[in-house]
Amino acid sequence: MTAQAFVFPGQGSQSVGMLDSFRGAWPVVEETVAEANEALGFDIGALIAGGPAEQLNLTEYTQPAMLLAGVAVYRAWRAAGGEPPARMAGHSLGEYTAFVCAGAIEFAPALRLVRLRGQLMQAAVPEGEGGMAAVLGLDDETLRAACREAAGEEVVEAVNLNAPGQVVIAGHRSAIERALVVARERGARRGVFLPVSAPCHSSLMAPAADRLAEALADIEISPPAVPVVNNVDVAVPETPQGIREALVRQLHSPVRWVESIEWLAAQGVGRLVECGPGKVLTGLARRIDRRLETVSLHDADALAAALEGEKT
Repeated sequence: MTAQAFVFPGQGSQSVGMLDSFRGAWPVVEETVAEANEALGFDIGALIAGGPAEQLNLTEYTQPAMLLAGVAVYRAWRAAGGEPPARMAGHSLGEYTAFVCAGAIEFAPALRLVRLRGQLMQAAVPEGEGGMAAVLGLDDETLRAACREAAGEEVVEAVNLNAPGQVVIAGHRSAIERALVVARERGARRGVFLPVSAPCHSSLMAPAADRLAEALADIEISPPAVPVVNNVDVAVPETPQGIREALVRQLHSPVRWVESIEWLAAQGVGRLVECGPGKVLTGLARRIDRRLETVSLHDADALAAALEGEKT
């Protein structure tokens, strides 16, 4: 069988009802939702199922919701006899999901940790003052130059290097708006704000990273059973302290997703499975390396089809 890696999406892939099809088809998903409700002390399952979307899109709710969704789908995969992956990676918040699924961090403390992460991020930059936007059609250096020109006394930076010609910028909302104008003048095909309420991975997150380091010091971390390539170094941290340090630096450093997918391919991975809501990461993977087979477990039918495909 072709070596496969599981990748886990982050913020931006959330939607109201994103677990509906799974909850009816896979009992382990309902059990995982109940476990998350207990760990968090509120009904996050109801928020995912019924919204409102405005609350789900607030980062302190988005982060535990996306971690819950990714873990639930992975548990359904494994409960049905799906093969474990040879490698894992997660995009931004999805890296926490990967470490949970790899057995490095327990689910309940991870949920509480990422909710705190979201709260710290939002506190660092009040809602409405910061944001993120995707820019299509510019090379990385041209977009970085556009950000430098537009920044002025504020911050706007290239933070998610997602695919060739597809980069996310983050910082002060007004600076992002200026950067999008400059980017279009320099040939960008499109620029659009993302449904994220904090400027993730920008230097504005440095104060939040300091607080996150304090929280991570109290989290028990084990060596992962499956290697997880991280966002910030494109490397596999193997010690608990190495994982903690990478997760702290990740918060205020760019997500090097193109390099991460290239690294997985160089390790012999031929099949990439996106585990959780949406199809963002499989779409990016096809732009990065067309040789990779891609599968998205975005709903119960897709999960069933992927499991059936393993038998053939």
